[in-house]
Amino acid sequence: MSNRDILAKGLCDLGIDVNDKMLDNLKIYRDMLADWNQHMNLTGIVEEKEVYIKHFLDSISAVKNGYIKNGISLIDVGTGAGFPGLPLRICLEDLEVTLLDSLNKRINFLQEVSKSVGIDNIEYIHGRAEDFGKSEEYREKYDVATARAVAGLPVLMEFCIPFIKVGGHFVCLKGPNANLELEESKAAMDALGVEFIEKIDVKLPESDLNHNILVFKKVKNTPEKYPRKAGKPSKNPIK
Repeated sequence: MSNRDILAKGLCDLGIDVNDKMLDNLKIYRDMLADWNQHMNLTGIVEEKEVYIKHFLDSISAVKNGYIKNGISLIDVGTGAGFPGLPLRICLEDLEVTLLDSLNKRINFLQEVSKSVGIDNIEYIHGRAEDFGKSEEYREKYDVATARAVAGLPVLMEFCIPFIKVGGHFVCLKGPNANLELEESKAAMDALGVEFIEKIDVKLPESDLNHNILVFKKVKNTPEKYPRKAGKPSKNPIK
């Protein structure tokens, strides 16, 4: 099976309506990732098949169980090389996506990829979640916030949950320690106004990696004191 076929089948298995343009766009993304990665640190994975499985299919698995779908607004916090937000937008044309990252070079990369694949309706934020989560323009404005293993769960919650409107969801992509991190996040859930909905196991093709998606629902407004000032959430997670 070719790399393209592995990608196409993986997307179909996730319920994505696959077409050639989508597959072409993901190939362009992978090629640009490998090219830019020679000059800046975007990823430790650049080989085509590995990127397709461990970055693209892993990112797009966030559509499982229907929390992320066309027509909703989504902010990807600490997006890095664009995961999971940009692959999701490539596959879901009517997803309203905002990509937030603290490093401008990464934002420049994402803008170039989007231009190359013909996407012109993504919002890019260069900045910290701690600052923009306080901003009236962004606070409690999104249906979904997502993040992919950029920090421990209590820290991620403080970064992400202020962006979500009441009734919306935090969809967090995590590795094999998800259960332990959940246990450590009870105080953060209470403080920030969310409740745990479910853990979704992700099986990636041709990989023995154990990934999980943790889903939380926002049930009340996040108190104004969160997120705390830059650096505080990481140094002193809510316990």
